[in-house]
Amino acid sequence: MSAVFASDNVLLPGHSAPVPATIEVDIASGKITAVHDRRLDRASAFPGLADAHWIDAGARYILPGLVDAHVHLNEPGRTQWEGFATGTRAAVSGGVTTVIDMPLNSIPPTTTVENLEVKREAAAGQCWADVGFWGGVIPGNEDQLEPLVAAGVKGFKCFLIESGVDEFPCVNEAQVEQAMKELEALPTTFLFHAEVEVEDAQQTGDPASYPTFLASRPPSSETTAIELVTRLQAAHPQLHTHIVHLSAAAALPALRRAKAAGLRITVETCFHYLCLAAEDVPHGHTEFKCCPPIREEENRQRLWDALVDGTIDFVVSDHSPCVASLKDPDGKGDFIKAWGGVSTLGLGLSLMWTECKARGIGIGRIVDWMSKRTAKHARLDGVKGEIGVGFDADFVVWDPNAVFEVSKENLHFKNKLSPYEGRTLVGRVGQTYLRGKVVYDRARGFDGISAQGRLL
Repeated sequence: MSAVFASDNVLLPGHSAPVPATIEVDIASGKITAVHDRRLDRASAFPGLADAHWIDAGARYILPGLVDAHVHLNEPGRTQWEGFATGTRAAVSGGVTTVIDMPLNSIPPTTTVENLEVKREAAAGQCWADVGFWGGVIPGNEDQLEPLVAAGVKGFKCFLIESGVDEFPCVNEAQVEQAMKELEALPTTFLFHAEVEVEDAQQTGDPASYPTFLASRPPSSETTAIELVTRLQAAHPQLHTHIVHLSAAAALPALRRAKAAGLRITVETCFHYLCLAAEDVPHGHTEFKCCPPIREEENRQRLWDALVDGTIDFVVSDHSPCVASLKDPDGKGDFIKAWGGVSTLGLGLSLMWTECKARGIGIGRIVDWMSKRTAKHARLDGVKGEIGVGFDADFVVWDPNAVFEVSKENLHFKNKLSPYEGRTLVGRVGQTYLRGKVVYDRARGFDGISAQGRLL
């Protein structure tokens, strides 16, 4: 069976803006079989296509499905925080057709092949988006790294500061060096939560005041960590390293120097660092807490500049949810005690479109940052991230003019705590397709639709 997708506005490779196009899909394989650079309708279709299933998006955009390469789905072990079913439903409601799950916050963490299989068994049959997995580097699991690559993990994340969960301890410099030796000859990537303990961190003042928390995670925590990573990486030129969730603009000069020196290093930032500012965090509103923290407006503008000039490679959610009691354990809005993580799955494309429209940045750049580059980062280039022959038929039908207010009713992740609640956004997903089959339809939600996601 074939399906045909047509629109006046399809974002094709090599185009910075959408163009009229028609896409043919083989439903059996879920692959794109042809792309025509003009808009066809059933009456003018090529022989054989008139009997296909037609999806005519009119003037709405057809975009490639998004790839979010940094999410915490937390299952098994902390499924009350999130889970494969709820997290991937939230993803497809925002046009994200592929997520890559981080190795921590589930129990067990993805630090051995055995633990990876436990996680895959937990995920089987309940994913609405495709799901891949990062592995983890912790003290003492060096002998698991090569087997985990063979088992299919996309790369490895480590912490240079305590992670917040006992089962995923941080690594020291010697352990990083050992892991680099193990990984440098493998087709993989070494990811760093780049914060370290620093002397100028302060933790005095009103704990319900956001500036008190901000002072406890100063920019030097990130700059010192990134200088450590680049110094060690210089001895392992084959190794690809990656900085997750960059927050501090003060680290940008070091990253520019590393890239200019030829180090294989990439950098991501998150929607909350691009869309939120410390000055706007209300007293006691711990839903804004994450680590590293949301910094000042001037810092936010410098991150945007770095994203536009290519120093920052792409944007992810770092969707890191928890139960409400952990966000405010004493009922006092204590930022120091609150769990650090922002819930965002389902909102990223609208957040970026709203910000980028104000900056004169087109949808082509957004999709490059949220789909093409993230797909390459997850070793899915040639499969995900573009609308081209041979790619998976993952599509987002998108209304760029729709305006909506974020409310608990339109959030699909499990614990509906979000710093974006009440915010007005522009642009909204109408339907999301995975391998040519609908997995979300805003008009009916998930009614009559079954989970189609695969484990990558």
